[in-house]
Amino acid sequence: MAQTYRWGGRFVIEDMSPEAIVTPEDFTEEQRMIAEAARAFVTGEIQPRDAEIESLNYELTVELMRKAGELGLLGADVPEAYGGLGLDKVSTTLLAETLAEASSFALSVGAHVGIGTLPIVFFGTPQQKQRYLPDLAVGQRIAAYCLTEPASGSDALGARTTARLSPDGKHYVLNGSKIYITNAGFADLFIVYAKVDGEHFTAFIVERHSPGFGIGPEEHKMGIKGSSTCPLYFDDTPVPVENVLGQVGKGHLIAFNILNIGRFKLAAACVGGAKETIALAANYANTRKQFGRVISSFPLIGAKLADMNIITYVMESMVYRTAGWIDDMLQSVEAEASAAEQNTSTQADGGAGARAAKAISEYALECSILKVFATEALSSVADEGVQIHGGYGYIREYKIERIYRDARINRIFEGTNEINRLLIPGTLMKKALKGELPLLRKARALQSELLQPMPLPAFDEPLSKETFRIQQAKKIFLAVGGLAVQRYGLALEQQQEVLALLADMMIQLFAMESANLRTRKMQLRASANSSSKTENAVEMTTVFVQEAMERIERYAKTALAAIEEGDSLHTQLSILKKLTRSPLVDTVALKRCIASRIIRSEQYTI
Repeated sequence: MAQTYRWGGRFVIEDMSPEAIVTPEDFTEEQRMIAEAARAFVTGEIQPRDAEIESLNYELTVELMRKAGELGLLGADVPEAYGGLGLDKVSTTLLAETLAEASSFALSVGAHVGIGTLPIVFFGTPQQKQRYLPDLAVGQRIAAYCLTEPASGSDALGARTTARLSPDGKHYVLNGSKIYITNAGFADLFIVYAKVDGEHFTAFIVERHSPGFGIGPEEHKMGIKGSSTCPLYFDDTPVPVENVLGQVGKGHLIAFNILNIGRFKLAAACVGGAKETIALAANYANTRKQFGRVISSFPLIGAKLADMNIITYVMESMVYRTAGWIDDMLQSVEAEASAAEQNTSTQADGGAGARAAKAISEYALECSILKVFATEALSSVADEGVQIHGGYGYIREYKIERIYRDARINRIFEGTNEINRLLIPGTLMKKALKGELPLLRKARALQSELLQPMPLPAFDEPLSKETFRIQQAKKIFLAVGGLAVQRYGLALEQQQEVLALLADMMIQLFAMESANLRTRKMQLRASANSSSKTENAVEMTTVFVQEAMERIERYAKTALAAIEEGDSLHTQLSILKKLTRSPLVDTVALKRCIASRIIRSEQYTI
């Protein structure tokens, strides 16, 4: 893959070659074997005991997690030096996607291997890594991540849990509480955030049997019932100073960057959940008869299956595109860290931690985009899956009912979708103000171009129209975003409705481009006599771009009405009309073709 590191946020102003992204078609044989091992584990070990897991059997969940550890399914992100596999992010993303069919168990695993273990992987000292990572990699210890408090959810830095240094300087003494902690009922190790002296936000590694540390009762949840969710209490709990994670007062670097990874891995799990839902819905539609016909033969059911498949294809394209970018960035950082380690002592590896944080934060914007798009996509897919099942979809013996309930939490944890929508344009502007993106220069240069005639080019090649429309979408975003900055200045951060509309435009733009690049890459690699292999991908991309542009036009109109008025608004709407002009696509016919393939295969279909 061509080097793309430090590409974060640039998709709004620059174009990328299809060959410069990672797609599922690039999976190696080794990566496919890892996925197959995970799939076999889910089929052979998890699904037969699904009812027991869903009844919240702690002992069984821990037993199965240790079995997963023996197979290497928990150590993918742990370096080989500490007993893990040290896999690339594309591989671990595929693993997270594949495990998604394990429902609540997948959440327990995800919390352990992701937000529970990665803080130590990225920010731990060599001693902390040696002490904890080998056990975490094989499931001998289970991890939990503890950030949320009764009075601080989205406002993580508003935490009230405190830590004070003991008189002998050997311990920090924690007091306070946490809520909604996944894996709390059976975890051995807790990544806990507290404010030293009530002021300096800091991360700690807390062991389960620490004095004064208590775990409350299980919460009774709407979904993900087979996962443990409990409150935690700290009453003068001593934590050795050696268990400070990272640096005192720098806990936000860990918290926010680990959340970025959590958002990314959640999106990967949503891909797996959506694929499972499509298979369930297509199979049911081919079985259920009404009016003397299987319901899959009705065009409106087919349209639902097509929409479910299209949005899953787009989501999958976005996830693996970003996985490739993160791999590229982390490899560069690891090379720098390796050289730096030769000149450092075995004290706290703050330098490597800071470099890892920078690597992760480069794609914080994309991680937020993935979190919002994927969680809302899975919610839509699950909802349509229930609808296709009709009344049976409301009955608990059908798994689609559980998928629907389980999916609802995704839009809340790892940062609510509302918070992530505010982060998306906010992060972009910060990168621009730091000189990392020529965003404002591009927006100013666009002003004169927008006043010129904009004739449509000839669309002679497959996806040439879609590629052109994506370029137009970038201009729309820059035009509306530029007007918003001119109108509000620094006060833009208070205009949450406008920020959310800008975020939605960026989300649709990233989604369109990811699918388009993937499909174009497939076309480049297809031989002349195998073009039929890309036909479905081309049709899905065509439909999505058409409908996404309609959404972008709607978002832009709403934002312009809030920003401008009178003649100025009329002028901007005229410009918008020029930027959205394009031949109309018969999406009904395309969806019928797409649906026919899903109905034949009874699964997610590329």
